[in-house]
Amino acid sequence: SQKIAKFFLIGKFVNSRNVLQRAIRDHEGKINADELKKASDRISWSVKRLDMELNLDGLRGLEGDTAHSYFEVFDHLIVNQKNDFSFSERNRRPPLDNVNCLLSFLYTLLAHDVRSALETVGLDPAVGFLHRDRPGRYSLALDLMEEFRPFLADRLTLSLINLCQVQGKGFKKKESGAVWMDDDTRKTVLVTYQTRKQDEILHPFLKEKVTIGLLPYVQALLMARYLRGDMDNYPPFIWK
Repeated sequence: SQKIAKFFLIGKFVNSRNVLQRAIRDHEGKINADELKKASDRISWSVKRLDMELNLDGLRGLEGDTAHSYFEVFDHLIVNQKNDFSFSERNRRPPLDNVNCLLSFLYTLLAHDVRSALETVGLDPAVGFLHRDRPGRYSLALDLMEEFRPFLADRLTLSLINLCQVQGKGFKKKESGAVWMDDDTRKTVLVTYQTRKQDEILHPFLKEKVTIGLLPYVQALLMARYLRGDMDNYPPFIWK
């Protein structure tokens, strides 16, 4: 189970680092490249630490530290509409700002897609390796979606903001501090997500073109083959 947890974390860490490195490349001059480079180096160190024998608690701790390094510089990736979309830290249940509201909504959509993919290939989405099993929690779906979060949800959040596809006025704050989207904004996000799923990429392991929407299914299939002993290792999805 430790070995499998490491596969998911390799995917998450490398993809998180690639999001930062891509931003340095795309927005040089507009963003604080030094801060992003430091965070990227810290994540590289986390990838190396995965090679050391860590128990599950150690892996979960490393995941927390790495997520902190990544989200600490996430605000630098927002290059437009800074007044309405500033990010200081990840918060959820409920999200307390517009950026977290977008992230949480996209993570929910992603978790649903991953859960369906696992069920399609005959794996129980509730039996996790990295996430602890709890009643009513789809732990394996949460595990498998880790490698997709940066590539799909985080990047989509950034492009929605940076391309001005969503605006600050589409978000409302309740008295409790919780932030929610109005119907038009939610629809925009949904349509953009569905459109993104139509894009094709070259799958890094299969070396075949697949639509992004099929990625959870492809990875679930590879995971099923690995768990059934048909493959020696599980190849996490790494975005190039």
